[in-house]
Amino acid sequence: MKAALWYKAKDIRVENIEEPQVTSGRVKIQVAYTGICGSDLHEYVAGPIFIPVEKPHEVSKDVAPIVMGHEFSGTVVEVGEGVTSVKVGDQVVVEPILACGKCPACQKGKYNICKHLGFHGLSGGGGGFSEYTVVDERWVHKMPEGLTLEQGALVEPAAVALHSVRMSKIKAGDKAVVFGVGPIGLLVIEALKVAGASEIYAVELSKKRGEKALELGATAVINPAEVEDVVAEIQALTNGGADVAFEVTGVPVVLKQAINSTTFEGETVIVSIWENEASFQPNNIVLSERSVKGIIAYRDIFPAVMNLMKQGYFPAEKLITKHILIDDIVSEGFETLVNDKEQIKILVSPNNK
Repeated sequence: MKAALWYKAKDIRVENIEEPQVTSGRVKIQVAYTGICGSDLHEYVAGPIFIPVEKPHEVSKDVAPIVMGHEFSGTVVEVGEGVTSVKVGDQVVVEPILACGKCPACQKGKYNICKHLGFHGLSGGGGGFSEYTVVDERWVHKMPEGLTLEQGALVEPAAVALHSVRMSKIKAGDKAVVFGVGPIGLLVIEALKVAGASEIYAVELSKKRGEKALELGATAVINPAEVEDVVAEIQALTNGGADVAFEVTGVPVVLKQAINSTTFEGETVIVSIWENEASFQPNNIVLSERSVKGIIAYRDIFPAVMNLMKQGYFPAEKLITKHILIDDIVSEGFETLVNDKEQIKILVSPNNK
């Protein structure tokens, strides 16, 4: 079968590999659509980050080259012995977590902060940039009636956004600011609407992404290229600062802006994955009793995301900007995302359909 494998930064190859086989407790899925994630792009440009290269991953036991792709939907084509939650023909999404199940975090049910956290499609075990993939039953979620497979490919990134808002201190009526409105940032705006934020400000350089933020319900967009002081602008618009800022860029200077844009006792939630270190002045937190927290992935949230999609949140038609075939994943996918910041979400069809 065809699959896209990561060998090293700037070296992703579409190759024919052996089709995976089902074993007890596992589910085989014919992949329909797989989104190219910001994490995938980090691995392409500056990896490895989550991809194991020097020693096998603790859970998958794999080492690069590995099949990529972790935002995907598809149809069940075979189930292993003992599988009862899904059957052949079901349309499903996969929660692409690799967790050891033994560390203190896993023992407390917080599998997304597992000591050995990895992702199916980033840390081995197969991936969504392939015609077929096999996953443990635990991580397979049947899609409810009324959702399309395209929507299914957005469940994983929408889960990141919803988890980030759930883990924040945001309350109905609060003011929020989102720094960076690429796919995850736009989905954070949607999640903030669910949470009842009264004002949602977006900070974004791309005019098209800014327009999309407004379309999805942002109160206003601040373009750093068009204002002298982003922090001062937010402080003025919010009458003293946002209650919660979401940092979704991974750019050091933006982290400082996010912290300083919040009010006293405000909170900054770091959603992005970082390629390099960032610094800030701790007194900007201490003297206003602000807080900063990080989130990673999601836990126990995929069903909630799909139910919200049925209500009209996280709309695929407003977020998907391009469909491509797996043969074109580098030239029309990764390179496009590197060079064209007006793209939002690119979906790959691994079965070339």
